[in-house]
Amino acid sequence: MPKILLNKENLFYNLEQISQKASSKDKVAVVLKDNAYGHGILEIGKLANEFGIKKAVVRTLDDALKIEKLFDYILILAEKSFHTYSHTFHIAINSLEDIKNIPENANVHIKVDTGMHRNGILPNQLEKAFLGLLEKKITITGVFTHHKGADELSTNFFWQKAVFSRVKEDVKRICEKLLLPLPALHSCNSAALFRTSQFDEDFARVGIATYGYLDNAGVFNFPKLKPVMSLWANKLSTRELKKGQSVGYGGTFTAKENMIVSTYDIGYGDGFLRLNEKDSYTTPKGYRVLGRVSMDNLSLDTNEEKVCIFDDVTALSKVHNTITYEITTTLNPNIEKEII
Repeated sequence: MPKILLNKENLFYNLEQISQKASSKDKVAVVLKDNAYGHGILEIGKLANEFGIKKAVVRTLDDALKIEKLFDYILILAEKSFHTYSHTFHIAINSLEDIKNIPENANVHIKVDTGMHRNGILPNQLEKAFLGLLEKKITITGVFTHHKGADELSTNFFWQKAVFSRVKEDVKRICEKLLLPLPALHSCNSAALFRTSQFDEDFARVGIATYGYLDNAGVFNFPKLKPVMSLWANKLSTRELKKGQSVGYGGTFTAKENMIVSTYDIGYGDGFLRLNEKDSYTTPKGYRVLGRVSMDNLSLDTNEEKVCIFDDVTALSKVHNTITYEITTTLNPNIEKEII
Protein backbone atom coordinates (compact mmCIF):
# COMPACT_ATOMS: atom_id res chain seq x y z
CA MET A 1 0.00 0.00 0.00
CA PRO A 2 1.16 3.59 -0.61
CA LYS A 3 2.22 5.79 2.29
CA ILE A 4 2.15 9.50 3.12
CA LEU A 5 5.15 10.86 5.01
CA LEU A 6 4.65 14.05 7.04
CA ASN A 7 7.74 16.16 7.64
CA LYS A 8 7.53 17.53 11.19
CA GLU A 9 10.45 19.91 10.71
CA ASN A 10 8.82 21.48 7.65
CA LEU A 11 5.48 21.83 9.42
CA PHE A 12 7.09 23.56 12.39
CA TYR A 13 9.01 25.85 10.03
CA ASN A 14 5.75 26.90 8.36
CA LEU A 15 3.99 27.42 11.69
CA GLU A 16 6.89 29.58 12.87
CA GLN A 17 6.64 31.79 9.77
CA ILE A 18 2.89 32.07 10.27
CA SER A 19 3.17 32.82 13.99
CA GLN A 20 5.73 35.56 13.40
CA LYS A 21 3.49 37.20 10.81
CA ALA A 22 0.46 36.99 13.12
CA SER A 23 2.63 38.29 16.02
CA SER A 24 2.14 35.21 18.24
CA LYS A 25 1.07 31.56 18.30
CA ASP A 26 -2.08 32.62 20.16
CA LYS A 27 -3.21 34.52 17.05
CA VAL A 28 -3.04 31.47 14.79
CA ALA A 29 -5.94 29.09 14.18
CA VAL A 30 -4.76 26.12 12.14
CA VAL A 31 -7.33 24.95 9.59
CA LEU A 32 -7.82 21.18 9.80
CA LYS A 33 -10.91 20.80 7.64
CA ASP A 34 -11.14 18.05 5.05
CA ASN A 35 -8.72 15.80 6.92
CA ALA A 36 -6.19 18.64 7.31
CA TYR A 37 -6.13 19.23 3.55
CA GLY A 38 -5.46 15.52 3.10
CA HIS A 39 -2.56 15.41 5.57
CA GLY A 40 -4.47 13.71 8.42
CA ILE A 41 -6.49 15.61 11.00
CA LEU A 42 -5.15 13.72 14.01
CA GLU A 43 -1.55 13.70 12.83
CA ILE A 44 -1.46 17.43 12.05
CA GLY A 45 -3.61 18.26 15.07
CA LYS A 46 -1.16 16.56 17.44
CA LEU A 47 1.83 18.24 15.83
CA ALA A 48 0.18 21.69 15.91
CA ASN A 49 -0.60 21.12 19.59
CA GLU A 50 3.03 20.17 20.21
CA PHE A 51 4.15 23.38 18.47
CA GLY A 52 1.90 25.41 20.76
CA ILE A 53 -1.09 26.28 18.57
CA LYS A 54 -4.25 26.49 20.70
CA LYS A 55 -6.91 27.26 18.08
CA ALA A 56 -8.22 25.11 15.24
CA VAL A 57 -10.81 25.37 12.49
CA VAL A 58 -12.77 22.35 11.21
CA ARG A 59 -15.70 21.70 8.93
CA THR A 60 -17.95 19.50 11.06
CA LEU A 61 -18.80 18.58 14.63
CA ASP A 62 -17.43 15.07 14.08
CA ASP A 63 -14.05 16.57 13.18
CA ALA A 64 -14.19 18.81 16.26
CA LEU A 65 -14.79 15.80 18.48
CA LYS A 66 -11.69 14.08 17.07
CA ILE A 67 -9.41 16.92 18.16
CA GLU A 68 -11.32 18.26 21.17
CA LYS A 69 -8.55 17.40 23.63
CA LEU A 70 -5.83 18.98 21.48
CA PHE A 71 -7.09 22.57 21.31
CA ASP A 72 -8.64 25.15 23.63
CA TYR A 73 -10.70 26.78 20.88
CA ILE A 74 -12.29 25.06 17.86
CA LEU A 75 -14.33 26.89 15.23
CA ILE A 76 -16.80 24.67 13.34
CA LEU A 77 -17.56 26.14 9.92
CA ALA A 78 -20.41 24.13 8.45
CA GLU A 79 -22.63 22.14 10.77
CA LYS A 80 -26.43 22.01 10.79
CA SER A 81 -27.05 19.37 13.45
CA PHE A 82 -25.57 19.43 16.95
CA HIS A 83 -25.89 16.41 19.25
CA THR A 84 -23.35 17.50 21.84
CA TYR A 85 -21.91 20.62 23.38
CA SER A 86 -18.49 21.74 24.56
CA HIS A 87 -17.26 25.10 25.80
CA THR A 88 -14.30 24.52 23.43
CA PHE A 89 -16.55 24.59 20.35
CA HIS A 90 -17.59 27.76 18.51
CA ILE A 91 -20.24 27.33 15.83
CA ALA A 92 -20.27 29.43 12.65
CA ILE A 93 -23.67 30.58 11.44
CA ASN A 94 -23.92 31.20 7.69
CA SER A 95 -27.44 32.64 7.56
CA LEU A 96 -30.15 34.00 9.82
CA GLU A 97 -31.99 30.70 9.38
CA ASP A 98 -29.11 28.91 11.13
CA ILE A 99 -30.01 30.57 14.44
CA LYS A 100 -32.93 28.21 15.04
CA ASN A 101 -30.59 25.19 14.85
CA ILE A 102 -28.10 26.40 17.45
CA PRO A 103 -28.46 24.95 20.97
CA GLU A 104 -28.93 27.23 23.96
CA ASN A 105 -25.72 28.42 25.68
CA ALA A 106 -23.61 27.58 22.63
CA ASN A 107 -20.75 29.79 21.44
CA VAL A 108 -21.32 31.29 18.00
CA HIS A 109 -19.30 33.13 15.36
CA ILE A 110 -21.39 35.15 12.91
CA LYS A 111 -20.14 34.95 9.34
CA VAL A 112 -20.67 38.12 7.32
CA ASP A 113 -20.76 38.19 3.52
CA THR A 114 -18.41 41.02 2.52
CA GLY A 115 -18.40 40.21 -1.18
CA MET A 116 -17.80 36.52 -1.78
CA HIS A 117 -21.57 35.95 -2.00
CA ARG A 118 -21.37 32.35 -0.91
CA ASN A 119 -22.12 32.08 2.83
CA GLY A 120 -22.77 34.60 5.57
CA ILE A 121 -25.37 37.14 6.59
CA LEU A 122 -25.49 40.53 4.92
CA PRO A 123 -23.79 43.39 6.75
CA ASN A 124 -27.15 45.12 7.27
CA GLN A 125 -28.48 41.98 9.03
CA LEU A 126 -25.85 42.13 11.76
CA GLU A 127 -27.97 43.64 14.53
CA LYS A 128 -30.85 41.32 13.69
CA ALA A 129 -28.48 38.35 14.07
CA PHE A 130 -27.22 39.62 17.44
CA LEU A 131 -30.77 40.05 18.75
CA GLY A 132 -31.88 36.64 17.46
CA LEU A 133 -28.96 34.89 19.11
CA LEU A 134 -29.39 36.72 22.42
CA GLU A 135 -33.06 35.78 22.48
CA LYS A 136 -31.99 32.12 22.40
CA LYS A 137 -29.37 32.70 25.12
CA ILE A 138 -26.53 32.02 22.73
CA THR A 139 -23.11 33.57 23.35
CA ILE A 140 -21.65 35.56 20.44
CA THR A 141 -17.92 34.89 20.55
CA GLY A 142 -16.88 35.96 17.07
CA VAL A 143 -17.69 37.82 13.87
CA PHE A 144 -15.76 36.96 10.71
CA THR A 145 -15.66 36.99 6.93
CA HIS A 146 -13.77 35.20 4.16
CA HIS A 147 -11.76 36.66 1.27
CA LYS A 148 -12.54 35.53 -2.25
CA GLY A 149 -9.32 36.66 -3.89
CA ALA A 150 -6.57 37.38 -1.39
CA ASP A 151 -4.18 35.32 -3.50
CA GLU A 152 -5.01 37.24 -6.70
CA LEU A 153 -3.61 40.54 -7.94
CA SER A 154 -6.87 42.51 -7.95
CA THR A 155 -8.80 45.09 -5.93
CA ASN A 156 -11.04 42.44 -4.33
CA PHE A 157 -8.80 42.04 -1.31
CA PHE A 158 -8.77 45.74 -0.45
CA TRP A 159 -12.47 46.14 -1.19
CA GLN A 160 -13.43 43.33 1.18
CA LYS A 161 -11.06 44.65 3.86
CA ALA A 162 -12.85 47.99 3.65
CA VAL A 163 -16.27 46.35 3.94
CA PHE A 164 -15.15 44.30 6.94
CA SER A 165 -13.71 47.41 8.59
CA ARG A 166 -17.21 48.90 8.48
CA VAL A 167 -18.59 45.63 9.87
CA LYS A 168 -16.14 45.86 12.78
CA GLU A 169 -17.38 49.37 13.58
CA ASP A 170 -20.98 48.15 13.49
CA VAL A 171 -20.09 45.27 15.82
CA LYS A 172 -18.58 47.71 18.31
CA ARG A 173 -21.65 49.93 18.11
CA ILE A 174 -24.05 47.01 18.61
CA CYS A 175 -22.04 45.63 21.53
CA GLU A 176 -22.01 49.04 23.25
CA LYS A 177 -25.74 49.37 22.68
CA LEU A 178 -26.52 45.88 24.05
CA LEU A 179 -23.86 45.99 26.79
CA LEU A 180 -22.04 42.98 25.35
CA PRO A 181 -18.32 42.15 25.37
CA LEU A 182 -16.64 42.59 22.01
CA PRO A 183 -16.38 39.24 20.16
CA ALA A 184 -13.29 38.04 18.33
CA LEU A 185 -12.96 39.63 14.89
CA HIS A 186 -11.17 37.75 12.13
CA SER A 187 -10.96 37.67 8.35
CA CYS A 188 -7.49 36.54 7.25
CA ASN A 189 -6.85 33.27 5.49
CA SER A 190 -3.31 32.27 4.51
CA ALA A 191 -2.81 34.73 1.65
CA ALA A 192 -4.63 37.56 3.44
CA LEU A 193 -2.39 37.20 6.48
CA PHE A 194 0.77 37.50 4.41
CA ARG A 195 -0.65 40.41 2.40
CA THR A 196 -1.46 42.35 5.58
CA SER A 197 1.35 44.70 6.60
CA GLN A 198 0.25 45.16 10.22
CA PHE A 199 -1.94 42.30 11.41
CA ASP A 200 -4.36 43.64 14.02
CA GLU A 201 -7.20 41.11 14.20
CA ASP A 202 -7.82 38.61 16.99
CA PHE A 203 -6.54 35.65 14.99
CA ALA A 204 -5.96 34.36 11.47
CA ARG A 205 -7.41 31.16 10.04
CA VAL A 206 -4.43 29.62 8.27
CA GLY A 207 -4.98 26.65 6.00
CA ILE A 208 -2.82 25.98 2.96
CA ALA A 209 0.22 27.90 4.27
CA THR A 210 0.37 25.46 7.18
CA TYR A 211 1.02 22.69 4.68
CA GLY A 212 3.68 24.56 2.74
CA TYR A 213 1.92 26.30 -0.12
CA LEU A 214 0.91 29.85 -1.03
CA ASP A 215 -0.45 30.29 -4.55
CA ASN A 216 1.00 33.25 -6.46
CA ALA A 217 3.70 33.55 -3.80
CA GLY A 218 6.10 35.10 -6.30
CA VAL A 219 3.67 37.85 -7.27
CA PHE A 220 3.32 39.01 -3.67
CA ASN A 221 6.83 38.17 -2.43
CA PHE A 222 5.43 35.78 0.17
CA PRO A 223 7.95 33.78 2.23
CA LYS A 224 9.12 30.45 0.87
CA LEU A 225 7.31 27.72 2.78
CA LYS A 226 8.10 24.01 2.92
CA PRO A 227 5.70 21.28 1.76
CA VAL A 228 4.84 18.91 4.61
CA MET A 229 3.58 15.92 2.65
CA SER A 230 5.34 13.42 0.42
CA LEU A 231 3.62 10.45 -1.23
CA TRP A 232 5.43 7.11 -1.61
CA ALA A 233 4.56 3.93 -3.51
CA ASN A 234 5.87 0.35 -3.54
CA LYS A 235 6.83 -1.73 -6.55
CA LEU A 236 4.40 -4.45 -7.61
CA SER A 237 6.22 -5.89 -10.62
CA THR A 238 8.96 -5.21 -13.18
CA ARG A 239 9.26 -6.20 -16.84
CA GLU A 240 11.23 -5.34 -19.95
CA LEU A 241 9.10 -3.43 -22.41
CA LYS A 242 10.27 -4.17 -25.95
CA LYS A 243 10.58 -1.47 -28.59
CA GLY A 244 7.11 -0.93 -30.09
CA GLN A 245 5.24 -2.42 -27.12
CA SER A 246 2.76 -0.31 -25.16
CA VAL A 247 1.78 -0.27 -21.50
CA GLY A 248 -1.48 0.34 -19.65
CA TYR A 249 -5.07 1.05 -20.68
CA GLY A 250 -5.41 2.22 -24.25
CA GLY A 251 -1.73 1.62 -24.88
CA THR A 252 -1.12 5.35 -24.88
CA PHE A 253 2.58 4.98 -24.14
CA THR A 254 4.72 3.05 -26.66
CA ALA A 255 8.37 2.25 -26.04
CA LYS A 256 10.77 3.75 -28.57
CA GLU A 257 13.44 1.30 -27.44
CA ASN A 258 13.77 -1.64 -25.08
CA MET A 259 13.29 -0.38 -21.52
CA ILE A 260 12.63 -1.43 -17.92
CA VAL A 261 9.13 -0.64 -16.65
CA SER A 262 7.66 -1.24 -13.18
CA THR A 263 4.18 -0.83 -11.75
CA TYR A 264 3.59 0.75 -8.32
CA ASP A 265 0.72 0.49 -5.84
CA ILE A 266 -0.82 3.95 -6.28
CA GLY A 267 -3.65 4.96 -8.58
CA TYR A 268 -6.73 7.09 -8.91
CA GLY A 269 -8.51 4.86 -6.39
CA ASP A 270 -6.03 6.27 -3.89
CA GLY A 271 -6.71 9.81 -5.09
CA PHE A 272 -3.72 10.12 -7.42
CA LEU A 273 -5.77 11.26 -10.37
CA ARG A 274 -5.45 10.10 -13.97
CA LEU A 275 -3.16 12.33 -16.00
CA ASN A 276 -4.54 14.04 -19.08
CA GLU A 277 -1.59 12.68 -21.12
CA LYS A 278 -1.08 16.05 -22.82
CA ASP A 279 1.40 16.96 -20.10
CA SER A 280 3.79 14.36 -18.78
CA TYR A 281 4.60 14.05 -15.08
CA THR A 282 7.91 12.98 -13.62
CA THR A 283 8.63 12.10 -10.02
CA PRO A 284 11.17 14.06 -7.93
CA LYS A 285 13.92 11.66 -9.06
CA GLY A 286 12.94 12.05 -12.70
CA TYR A 287 10.95 8.87 -13.32
CA ARG A 288 8.20 9.27 -15.91
CA VAL A 289 4.60 8.16 -15.41
CA LEU A 290 4.05 6.01 -18.50
CA GLY A 291 0.61 6.00 -20.09
CA ARG A 292 -2.58 6.15 -18.08
CA VAL A 293 -2.84 5.98 -14.31
CA SER A 294 -4.98 2.96 -13.37
CA MET A 295 -7.33 2.63 -10.41
CA ASP A 296 -4.78 0.86 -8.24
CA ASN A 297 -1.39 1.30 -9.92
CA LEU A 298 0.72 3.25 -12.36
CA SER A 299 3.83 2.54 -14.40
CA LEU A 300 7.24 4.21 -14.14
CA ASP A 301 10.52 3.83 -16.03
CA THR A 302 12.45 2.47 -13.05
CA ASN A 303 12.77 -0.69 -11.00
CA GLU A 304 13.31 0.89 -7.56
CA GLU A 305 11.47 -0.85 -4.74
CA LYS A 306 10.03 2.37 -3.26
CA VAL A 307 9.43 5.60 -5.16
CA CYS A 308 8.55 9.10 -4.00
CA ILE A 309 5.64 10.08 -6.24
CA PHE A 310 5.75 13.70 -5.08
CA ASP A 311 7.19 15.81 -2.29
CA ASP A 312 5.77 19.07 -3.64
CA VAL A 313 2.48 19.11 -5.54
CA THR A 314 3.11 22.40 -7.33
CA ALA A 315 4.16 20.73 -10.59
CA LEU A 316 1.37 18.18 -10.39
CA SER A 317 -1.24 20.89 -9.85
CA LYS A 318 -0.07 22.56 -13.06
CA VAL A 319 -0.42 19.29 -14.96
CA HIS A 320 -4.01 19.07 -13.72
CA ASN A 321 -4.61 22.81 -14.20
CA THR A 322 -5.79 23.18 -10.62
CA ILE A 323 -4.65 24.44 -7.22
CA THR A 324 -2.19 22.69 -4.92
CA TYR A 325 -4.68 21.80 -2.22
CA GLU A 326 -7.07 20.05 -4.62
CA ILE A 327 -4.27 17.56 -5.18
CA THR A 328 -3.68 16.91 -1.46
CA THR A 329 -7.33 16.83 -0.38
CA THR A 330 -8.18 14.33 -3.12
CA LEU A 331 -5.92 11.67 -1.60
CA ASN A 332 -7.71 8.75 0.03
CA PRO A 333 -7.88 9.39 3.81
CA ASN A 334 -7.14 5.70 4.43
CA ILE A 335 -3.60 5.96 3.08
CA GLU A 336 -1.19 5.18 5.93
CA LYS A 337 0.60 8.22 7.35
CA GLU A 338 3.93 8.42 9.12
CA ILE A 339 5.52 11.43 10.82
CA ILE A 340 9.22 11.79 10.09
